[in-house]
Amino acid sequence: MKTIGGILIGSAAFLLTAGCMSSTTRTGHKFEVSDDAAEQYYELGARYYTNGSYELAKERLIIAIDIDPNMGKAHTTLALTFEQLGNNRLALEHYSEAVRVTPKDNFALNSYAGYLCRQRRFDDADKQFNRALKIPENDSRHVVMTNAGACMTQKPDYGKAEKYFRDALQERSTYSEALLQLAALKHKTGDNLHARAFLQRYHAGNKTSAATLYLGIQVENDLGDNRASTDYANQLLRDFPNSLEARRVLEAR
Repeated sequence: MKTIGGILIGSAAFLLTAGCMSSTTRTGHKFEVSDDAAEQYYELGARYYTNGSYELAKERLIIAIDIDPNMGKAHTTLALTFEQLGNNRLALEHYSEAVRVTPKDNFALNSYAGYLCRQRRFDDADKQFNRALKIPENDSRHVVMTNAGACMTQKPDYGKAEKYFRDALQERSTYSEALLQLAALKHKTGDNLHARAFLQRYHAGNKTSAATLYLGIQVENDLGDNRASTDYANQLLRDFPNSLEARRVLEAR
């Protein structure tokens, strides 16, 4: 299932209730007014977003916001939608509005921070990640920390990135994304013994992929362990023969 800003969106949208009064928004949209109309249009918009129907998502989310201008999650999902449509001006407008109307919402802050990072506004992104981490009710701090670490890797600020990843593992020691990010970071910085250790921890609790097996090949090559590198390569060619990583292995032979 596709996620929105790290939050899973349900696969079924609410149906509009029958017998509701028709009205028109300030933007000219006609909609059915009921006690939960804004939520219903949000759910429809979120579903369209997850399915990649961005124009339809935009229409429904605009209606939800017309009904309830303070619905932060609708602003955030509309911002994500505008980003997919290539309209960064309106994306930024709705990300900013989302964190204004719901300043303690993890979904809004984490999504806004991710957008700022994609725009290479790394310091601004870091501020929003830290706002999210200060929310007492935030039960996904390990996800926010890992996102922040990935952002700092792009800056690059490897020291701060590693601290975020290690803090994420303090929150949840088996969190797969933090383990994998740390393995990649340690390989990038030439600390391949620790890269091996984090990658082994990742593989102990998660399915392999072409990308993780290829990282294993690179790590073991740098460590000079030809046997381990060959084992990774053979597994990659066996399990993911049509992958880009498999083609790279074959081309290197």
